[in-house]
Amino acid sequence: MSNHENCNCCQKAPFRLDHVGSFLRPERLKEARAKFSAGEITAEELERVENEEIIALVEKEKELGLQSITDGEFRRAFWHLDFLEHLDGVELVEVEHFSVQFKDKDVKPKTLRIVGKIDFSENHPFVKHFKFLKEHAGDTPVKLTIPSPSMLHLITQVREKNYIPIDRYKDNEALFYDDVVAAYRKALQCFYDLGCRNIQLDDTSWGEFCALDKREAYEARGFDLEQIARDYVDVLNRVIEWKPEDLVVNMHICRGNFRSTWFSSGGYEPVAKTLFGHCRVDGFFLEYDSDRAGDFTPLRYIKDQKVVLGLITSKSGDLEDKDEVIARINEASQYVPLEQLCLSPQCGFSSTEEGNILTIEAQWDKLKLIDQIVREVWK
Repeated sequence: MSNHENCNCCQKAPFRLDHVGSFLRPERLKEARAKFSAGEITAEELERVENEEIIALVEKEKELGLQSITDGEFRRAFWHLDFLEHLDGVELVEVEHFSVQFKDKDVKPKTLRIVGKIDFSENHPFVKHFKFLKEHAGDTPVKLTIPSPSMLHLITQVREKNYIPIDRYKDNEALFYDDVVAAYRKALQCFYDLGCRNIQLDDTSWGEFCALDKREAYEARGFDLEQIARDYVDVLNRVIEWKPEDLVVNMHICRGNFRSTWFSSGGYEPVAKTLFGHCRVDGFFLEYDSDRAGDFTPLRYIKDQKVVLGLITSKSGDLEDKDEVIARINEASQYVPLEQLCLSPQCGFSSTEEGNILTIEAQWDKLKLIDQIVREVWK
């Protein structure tokens, strides 16, 4: 399964066969992280286990023919907080409850707080992590997944009912956005200089803005979600407007992914015109594995971006019916040309270190199924 030349005419990400980024943590890695938390091993000993497991994962990704190699997010506890907490001016804090409620599951109650000017420094731990991945991926292209810039505003201000701005940002939300844009530009430039040509911005804000219950709750607190949506698109466009031609920036939109559960439901229609019609990312990874994501009609706003259809669930080990998936791809092609479509799982397999409820072998079977479908649809 290592040769996709005949079925994958996509020369730049996203690819026909693609994935969101995170993979289930091996038991050895879980045990090492638990021992480190308990003070039983050193940071250096944990890092050695992480390194060895990431090297093994990279080889498996190559074996499966993936063209966007990641480190599986093996060094992270959360898909988003680990990056954001290490921005200058941001700190991770423990709270009574997590900022959103997952269906029937409780998440470790942590959130972010703005404590100073937001910025990006090259001593950010993800810099070292990316260098390691790039070194061991060799000639195979790598992908860096980081939270979208809008997540910082969503977590610290929209979700947070008791947000108190620091003096720098008091009555000056425009400056907050300016600093976020500058920080992310620095980050993208830093990773580009290290050889990264494929960056994925992961974002749950759009999934929340699609959910009627969350829209009503936020609007009841005085938020103008239409304006916030426009602001988020503006921030994203400003972050990437400088980017070199050979740097691909895609966005993954999620409705929550913790232990095979979720926190948002609703089709893309409430955000489609603003997001798909005006955001200038190169492609969208879109969750479409259940009726919680609605139908394909919002895709009518897509212009020349690629759309990665997340038709294969990462929340269960049950394999989808190949013919049904192909039928849905054909249905989506009524709104977006087939040559702009790709296929992936709807989300990562382990957006947090706990992971979804399926086996590692089932995880690989999902990607093998995608490979089979890709070969049949895009021959």
